[in-house]
Amino acid sequence: QVQLVESGGGLVQAGGALRLSCAASVRSFSTYHIGWFRQAPGKEREFVAAIDWIGTSAYYTDSVKGRFTISRDNAKNTVYLQMNSLKPDDTAVYYCAAEPASGSYYGTLPSSYRYWGQGTQVTVSS
Repeated sequence: QVQLVESGGGLVQAGGALRLSCAASVRSFSTYHIGWFRQAPGKEREFVAAIDWIGTSAYYTDSVKGRFTISRDNAKNTVYLQMNSLKPDDTAVYYCAAEPASGSYYGTLPSSYRYWGQGTQVTVSS
C-alpha cells in the first residue's frame, strides 16, 4: 500500500511561486512513476506533470511548460512541483499520484495511476 501526502499549497498572487511536495510512505518509492494532477471547481481532473521512476524523464501539459518543474528525491521519498509565474487559471486542488513503474512509459490520464494523495489547495489571486 502506498500513502501519498501533499503539502505546500496556499494563497499566492498572480506572478508568484509555490513549491508543492508529495511525500510517499512506501519502501520502494524509486520504483514508482509519479504524476501531478489538478482539479478546479466544476472541472475534470487534469494532468499537470509526471516524472519517471529514476527522475531522468519528465513531461508537462502545455499550459505549464516553462513555468512548472517536477523533480524527485528518492532518498527522501518525495516528489516536488515547483510552480513559478502562477496565474489565476492555475487555481485548483493539486493531487499527486503514483503508479508502479513497468518500463519507461508513464501515463497522463488519471486512470494511469493507482495511488492518490488527498490533495492540496492552490489559489492564485489576480
